[in-house]
Amino acid sequence: MSKEKVVLAYSGGLDTSVILKWLLEQGYDVYAYMANIGQTEDFDAARKKALEIGAADVFIEDMRREFVTDYIFPVYKANTIYEGRYLLGTAIARPIIAKKQIEIAQRIGAAYVSHGATGKGNDQVRFELSYYALSPTIKVISPWRNPDFIKTFKGRTDLLAYAEKHGIPTKQTLAKPYSEDDNLLHISHEAGILEDPALECEESIYSRTVSPEAAPDTPTIIKLEFKDGVPIKVTNLDNGVVKTDPLELFEYLNELGRENGIGRLDMVENRFVGIKSRGVYETPGGTILHEAHKDIEGIAMDREVMRLRDMLSAKFAELVYNGFWFSPEMDFLTVAINKSQEVIDGEVTLKLFKGVAYPIARTSPSSLYDKDLSSMDIEGGYNQVDAEGFIKINAIRLMAHRKIIDKSME
Repeated sequence: MSKEKVVLAYSGGLDTSVILKWLLEQGYDVYAYMANIGQTEDFDAARKKALEIGAADVFIEDMRREFVTDYIFPVYKANTIYEGRYLLGTAIARPIIAKKQIEIAQRIGAAYVSHGATGKGNDQVRFELSYYALSPTIKVISPWRNPDFIKTFKGRTDLLAYAEKHGIPTKQTLAKPYSEDDNLLHISHEAGILEDPALECEESIYSRTVSPEAAPDTPTIIKLEFKDGVPIKVTNLDNGVVKTDPLELFEYLNELGRENGIGRLDMVENRFVGIKSRGVYETPGGTILHEAHKDIEGIAMDREVMRLRDMLSAKFAELVYNGFWFSPEMDFLTVAINKSQEVIDGEVTLKLFKGVAYPIARTSPSSLYDKDLSSMDIEGGYNQVDAEGFIKINAIRLMAHRKIIDKSME
């Protein structure tokens, strides 16, 4: 009798290496799948490790370019931030990983997919909502919600002991048990001492950025060009380096952000499952892109369109964070966001300096800025006397409200 096939989203790390072995012990034929979305990883070594553990085959898919063009850029085009701070580096990576995993399962005839996401976290939701949206009949194995698995592995101490018992090499130790998620957009750090929000994150934990204090004492000046809200060119005005390929452009923004200590965030956020958690994030290129995109919108986007788009951005962020990338509501929002970006063209000049990326100049062929109209020295076709009626009309309800208050106090 042939074994049931399962495609495991495999990172090469502690959790998924243990899960691979555990699935084999449960009698499954396990196919390991690794999505290359820009994480720092020795994929050849990870392939060898998975095969040595017992995987039937290992699929390594290079999806870096697709990640940039179809996921990162659309999210940043929407000015999407979760809870006003988090740039969604982990959340936006999950749908592209799940999409390819389902494609592989369909290709090899696997009825099951599996992942290593914890039962307390967001990723279990993100992965599985994506699985079911793309393949309604797929069966999901989530070890961290399996009673037998949880009984055996109560935490990372048990995982490390199991790995040692079965000769599974791991980079994690009891002394440094941090959980990290790394991709082209960011790296996140959780667990260990970071579970105490009152303790400062040690400098040794950061790996994607230099500290702002150690960043160069001379600013880096760059120019970022947009077309329909999407970056199409970055120019380093200090040394003349130019990047236009989407992947190369974003990798270069990461390099510049890293060198200048840009993109660090230490916060406590609200997980979809109702638990608060502390995350330390490094998002160098994404932070630069976010600041530049907001700035070009300032000169090229209509005020009322911006107000509506900002309302949609909050919902967009919530959908991405909660795992609803493949949903009818996301399809609807994407159309609206794309419409809002049709004339968001132009160039933004930014100064990168000691942890900050701030715009210092901008131009746009679709600029709504009228220098004469805005000037303090030129009338520019604006009759200032007209403002008197504008003010009085807007004051009507305020005066009526004051009369009611005064009357109630008599």
